[in-house]
Amino acid sequence: MAKVYRIADARPQAGPTFFDRNELSQLLSLYSRRVISGEWRDYAIDQKGGSAVFSVFRHSHDAPVFRIAKRANGNSARGKYVVQRGRETLKQAASMSEALSVFGRELTLIR
Repeated sequence: MAKVYRIADARPQAGPTFFDRNELSQLLSLYSRRVISGEWRDYAIDQKGGSAVFSVFRHSHDAPVFRIAKRANGNSARGKYVVQRGRETLKQAASMSEALSVFGRELTLIR
C-alpha cells in the first residue's frame, strides 16, 4: 500500500530571516541621516513570523513611525522588502535599495 506525503512537509523549513551586512548598512545609513535631521530618535530590529523588521521611532515610547521588513517568503510579484507607515504599505520591492527609495521623497510625520 502506498503512503501519502504532504508536499509542504517534504520541503525544508526556512530558518530565521536576518538582514545581511549590506542591507543593514543601507538601513543604518538612512537612519543616521534622519537622526541628524532630527526626524528619528530610536530604532529596533525584530524577527516576527519569518520576517526581519527594522522599526523606526520618533520617540522611544511611541509606536513605530516606519517599519522596513524583509520577508523570507517574498515572491517576485509582491516583493521581498516592504516599507510601512502604520498599517499603510508605502512600497514593496525586490531589493532593499529599491524599497528605501520611498524615503528619497520627503515624507513627513502627520500628528
